[in-house]
Amino acid sequence: MDTSPAPGEGPVRPVSVSLHEGTIAALKARTGKRGMSAYVESLIQRQLERDRLRELIEDAEAEHGPVDRSAVDAKRAVLRGETADSADAA
Repeated sequence: MDTSPAPGEGPVRPVSVSLHEGTIAALKARTGKRGMSAYVESLIQRQLERDRLRELIEDAEAEHGPVDRSAVDAKRAVLRGETADSADAA
């Protein structure tokens, strides 16, 4: 049984990462010096979620085949309110 904390959980501890100077300057300008850790933590959590979602999609496509692009586009249009008759697209 894995007892490791989930992303965003557990104690906070410092780590060292290497970033380009321009990236650091942009990060400081956006967050201030004291907000950098929270900002980076949020970015990493978001990327981990995206990675897990991509893995779920790949698993589903391996089991059920690729998604129907026209169906995805129709659903996207409904979500964006871009269709006159959303009942037909859903």
